[in-house]
Amino acid sequence: MRRLSPHLVRITFGGPELAGMASGGLDQRIKVLLPLAEQEAPCLPEEDRTFRGVRELPEERRPLARTYTIRAHRPARAEFDVDFVLHGATGPASAFAERARPGDQVGIVGPNAEYDHAERFSGVEYRMDLLGGHALIVGDETALPAIGSILETLPAGTRATTFVELPEAADIPSLDVAADVRFRWLPRGEFAAARGDSVLEEIRSQAWFDAGLYAWVCGEASMVKAVRRQLLDSGLDAARVTFMGYWREGGAEGEPAGQG
Repeated sequence: MRRLSPHLVRITFGGPELAGMASGGLDQRIKVLLPLAEQEAPCLPEEDRTFRGVRELPEERRPLARTYTIRAHRPARAEFDVDFVLHGATGPASAFAERARPGDQVGIVGPNAEYDHAERFSGVEYRMDLLGGHALIVGDETALPAIGSILETLPAGTRATTFVELPEAADIPSLDVAADVRFRWLPRGEFAAARGDSVLEEIRSQAWFDAGLYAWVCGEASMVKAVRRQLLDSGLDAARVTFMGYWREGGAEGEPAGQG
């Protein structure tokens, strides 16, 4: 476990079971299955080792499932990293990340290397095929792992504009990118009275009519909805906007709020 910033911690998961794991990179989603309070390890299905099998377990034994992004995957070492947003013991995933120690066990539902995947893996929403030279990337701290992975994948010569709302300036990450990225970090306490206000204000101040623009917008659901609507009202084709509500303010921690 490595503390990245005041509100972000990176946990490396490893083990021989991960030898068969694959990843599509970019914003690859997985399910992290957390043990219940009275368990040392999560209860997993014996036969149907899919997420469907997990959901069919009795409620009193079913692990807590939360959706996260693979920040980095090292298949040769059978390990991968997940970055967690810390907000105290207000939810099971944050509480787990706060107290995680070597030897702690979780379950992972992710891509299997033996499966015949399509060109774009299930759980990868970013559309490299729609990128025409200008990438717009918008999100909040929960989208930071995906944003970092995407930006580090964009090829040299790609122009990218990135607006990210964060709890504070100390949470701004250091990224190694080849693309020509214009970063706009928006610490929440400095730029906005309410969550999402600073991002929406930035989007409204721009003109998004580049023929090659492709937008990816992820984070808190109401922010995502408002930014998408602003982009469409500005003339951007809906087919060139990928969006997903990673969470909903006031909802259960880590539960996806839907996607389009």
